[in-house]
Amino acid sequence: MIYVLAGILVFGALIAVHELGHFMAAKTCGVRVNEFSIGMGPAIFKKTKGDTTYSLRVLPIGGFCAMEGEEEDSEDPASLNNQGFWQKLYIFAAGAMMNFVAGLVIILVIYSGAKAFYTPTITDFADNCPLQSETGLQVGDRLLSIDGEKVYVYSDVGLLLGRNTDGTFDLVVRRNGEKVHLKDFPMERRTYQDQSGREYVGFGLLFGVEEATFSSRIANSWVTAVDFVRLTRLSLQMLFTGEAGIRDMSGPVGVISAMSEVGEQAASSRAAFENILYFGAVIAVNLAVMNLLPIPALDGGKIFFLVVNQICLLLFKRKIPAKFENYIHAIGFVLLMALMAVVMFQDVWKIIR
Repeated sequence: MIYVLAGILVFGALIAVHELGHFMAAKTCGVRVNEFSIGMGPAIFKKTKGDTTYSLRVLPIGGFCAMEGEEEDSEDPASLNNQGFWQKLYIFAAGAMMNFVAGLVIILVIYSGAKAFYTPTITDFADNCPLQSETGLQVGDRLLSIDGEKVYVYSDVGLLLGRNTDGTFDLVVRRNGEKVHLKDFPMERRTYQDQSGREYVGFGLLFGVEEATFSSRIANSWVTAVDFVRLTRLSLQMLFTGEAGIRDMSGPVGVISAMSEVGEQAASSRAAFENILYFGAVIAVNLAVMNLLPIPALDGGKIFFLVVNQICLLLFKRKIPAKFENYIHAIGFVLLMALMAVVMFQDVWKIIR
């Protein structure tokens, strides 16, 4: 139960951080914020300071930042609708930026205690591995890309090799300071023995570790956050190509359930805490990317209309009426809520069955 509560708090905090990004950007640009809330539902605490009411609400599942002129045009000079292009762009994008920064900070915290990092550098091959040769892979090769996808961190090797279905790979490695391209390189999984004599199925590649330093912790934190962006993009790609469907999607219930599971599977409470934080970092970056998609009702949809309106002003000296844009966002919101309801039902069904 404690891990479920931890998952709820982490997920709620990430949504609140998103709204905090909008709030800070709005205040920086001089936009009037009518209310900034932590949590949803009935208010248990409210305090007005200046033009803004700050509230704490009973449900720890997010928050909101209600800006003047956000839903409808306002004559107030400090309203959102009366701001310039760059101010609006900054305010709309600030939530996603804050989520990405939150994910990066979480990774930095986790990696601050790391003693070493696995690297995508080949240090040896399993016995009888056919991949080692003068024209193939060699000890010391550092994998740079697999089938056109960059290898950011060691875990990418297994992910990217596993996505291939035809058994031939396009590899780029760094060897003796130079890039070497291995095009249409055949690789297949075989049964090998690890150092303890246990059999496993894999490619027979053995990788090394490097001692963690201050700079390597910073570098690994950054590339891990960037890698999370790529994972989100690959997930969306799978949805568009049909490799994954709605049944594979998860909403808040599924995310919290998954956080609880990674906590329960840990060997210690410290490991459980780190696992939940790591999963939280994945979700933070995922929220950043998803919110920037050009979908009505999302920040990306607002940015899309902002750009379209700017183009219309340059070409036709007029912009799309605000009421039509609001209609589209309202429809998008209803459709997103319907999708979330379907996904949430699936999540609950997976848990109770």
